[in-house]
Amino acid sequence: MNFQSIILLGASYFFYACWDYRFLFLLIFSTLLDYFTGLKIFYSKTARERKFWLWLSIFINVGFLGFFKYYNFFADSFVNAVSNFGFHIDTWTLTIILPVGISFYTFHGLSYILDIYNGKIKPEKNFINYSVFVSFFPLLVAGPIERATHLLPQIREKRYFDYTQAVDGLKQILWGLFKKIVIADSCALYVNEFFGHSGSYSGSTLVVGVILFAFQIYCDFSGYSDIAIGTAKLFGIKLNRNFAFPYFSRDIAEFWRRWHISLASWFRDYLYIPLGGSKGNAWMKIRNTFIIFLVSGLWHGAKSTFIVWGTLNAIYFLPLLLLKRHRYHLDVVAQGKHFPTVREFFKMLVTFGLVLFGWIFFRSANVGEAITYIKGIFTSSLFTMPALKPVGLLIFLILFLLIEWSGREQQYGLAKIGFNRPRILRWIIYYLIIFAIIFSNSGVKPFIYFQF
Repeated sequence: MNFQSIILLGASYFFYACWDYRFLFLLIFSTLLDYFTGLKIFYSKTARERKFWLWLSIFINVGFLGFFKYYNFFADSFVNAVSNFGFHIDTWTLTIILPVGISFYTFHGLSYILDIYNGKIKPEKNFINYSVFVSFFPLLVAGPIERATHLLPQIREKRYFDYTQAVDGLKQILWGLFKKIVIADSCALYVNEFFGHSGSYSGSTLVVGVILFAFQIYCDFSGYSDIAIGTAKLFGIKLNRNFAFPYFSRDIAEFWRRWHISLASWFRDYLYIPLGGSKGNAWMKIRNTFIIFLVSGLWHGAKSTFIVWGTLNAIYFLPLLLLKRHRYHLDVVAQGKHFPTVREFFKMLVTFGLVLFGWIFFRSANVGEAITYIKGIFTSSLFTMPALKPVGLLIFLILFLLIEWSGREQQYGLAKIGFNRPRILRWIIYYLIIFAIIFSNSGVKPFIYFQF
């Protein structure tokens, strides 16, 4: 018996119970379901029997996910649709609480089942080890979405403390906390104001608002990923990278290879490729692209804004795919150089602009609010000075971008500050970051992706 796994499982369940112990039953049920269906699929005698257990797991997993994530939306939509025909009905609806992390641990289980069905792995017979794979606390509530092929072998093995790896993990945690508390939460103070009262601000101020949201969502989500990956390193476990400096991308295809990598690769391997991927005629390519981006939008929630956001990204991506330019930028921008070329800089600027336009819909409460925000931008006031000038935040953003740019060839921004640097310089940087975190007045805000 691996006592390390038992301790990790207990810590993971305690971690989840601190949010709401009542939803532990759902996590445990999901774990039991996929553990046993995985065994059933592997030991089934016929193809029909294997398909039965596969679809049973998919149906129950997706059913639970759909119920908790989309029930309120469809119930309200039904009432609104009926009322448009003059019928007024009183309906009893449940107030469904979305369990934290359900999208992430459900996708862990589904990938495990699908990999067994496709013959990529054998089922894990040790229930404790499998339970740790599903519920490992650093990635439990907001990813990265791990694969059994990568994580389970590490859980099975006995792990030893590695000083170098632990130091690297602590640095990544520190950088993640800086991104979340100093950058993301500070940006949120302005973003909430601008998006909540867009009619009161000039076009230039609204542009500042969506730029700040771009940094808020990136630093919030990638900050959590850094904290999760860094924490796992302290336990001798290496998680997959989830972000690779996406705002330095030169086209939208590169952006999606660098943004939320674990989700994008999940959809690619378990949905896009089975549908035919980029093979086949133009119609199939268009169909598959729209499916993958619309599903990606719906994964975030049942809101029309997410559907529009997914559709926009499909429209951005399609010309690259149809012209076979979607795999042009596989390297790091300006690799081995200090600065990008003028052409690379222009490409990054255009890509960032396209992403910003999509973020307006992602952040808005509804499509009408997003359109109002966009209309507010494209007025004569676009060419005026912004109403609010967050000078202190601007300084931190510039420093953040400089560190991210200098570390873009590494796994995370602060990774370049390693043992080869003078100790005094390293500690000055560390203490400056710690002081910035401690004395940040942004307040405590939950991670954005906890709601997904």
